[in-house]
Amino acid sequence: MTLPAPNLSLMADREVGVGPHPEPWPDDPRLDPDLLAEGDRRNVLDRYRYWSREAIIADLDERRHSFQVAIENWQHDFNIGTVVRNANAFLAAEVHIVGRRRWNRRGAMVTDRYQHVRHHPSVAEFAEWVNSAQIEVIGIDIIPEARPLETASLPARCVLVFGQEGPGLSAEMLNHCTAVYSIAQFGSTRSINAGVASGIAMHTWIRQHVMPPD
Repeated sequence: MTLPAPNLSLMADREVGVGPHPEPWPDDPRLDPDLLAEGDRRNVLDRYRYWSREAIIADLDERRHSFQVAIENWQHDFNIGTVVRNANAFLAAEVHIVGRRRWNRRGAMVTDRYQHVRHHPSVAEFAEWVNSAQIEVIGIDIIPEARPLETASLPARCVLVFGQEGPGLSAEMLNHCTAVYSIAQFGSTRSINAGVASGIAMHTWIRQHVMPPD
């Protein structure tokens, strides 16, 4: 049986989001009058259409999970945007950027507007926050001492920390990890892209601690 080819012209013309809301407008304090009048083409779920940014953040804050994410940024890593986007998708409590404050936000696809992001200039200052929060640091890196993530039992409260592309986690950061796990690989490449690795690790935590959504 031969399936019909998709109509690529229709797919290209398909618009994201919704246009102006027909009047009368709903009486809901979460809705943004400008979005109601002009339409909502943002990168958000349909349930958040016309909601103000503040209302979306408040709703997410009521449901955020107990894991957090950190990434070292010593060489202006371009994968951080993807890490932030993944953290938003899996509803991480917070993202921590250790090292340089600046990072390429293009890969975040504007999700950084709805995700709490904190900066730590050094590993030592990040470690101070870890001690005050009393939370376990779980490293994700491909090093000889790492155990397989596929058989790991991740803590409910933890911060998953990722190194930048290439060098991976620094020795200083590894000293603060209570455990280090690696993702199984079967090809010839030495390592997985840091943004991809972050999504795999976060989903591993989700599978262990969160029921699938309705």
